Amino acid sequence: MPAGDVETFHQDGSWHNRIEGSSDLLGTYPTREEARRRKVEHLVHNLDGTIGERNTYGHDPRDIPG
Repeated sequence: MPAGDVETFHQDGSWHNRIEGSSDLLGTYPTREEARRRKVEHLVHNLDGTIGERNTYGHDPRDIPG
């Protein structure tokens, strides 16, 4: 995963965003939907910690046009 990707995860009753691999939080939100509003490569975890979604919002630098 490239540096700068955002991951959304649930912990201690709230949803949080952070840059993948960092412990610094970008924000804390009451719902997953509010937490995922940042339009970058974004991993959204389920309550159990598994990856539920991966969103690129059409800007995935790894996506090679066919």
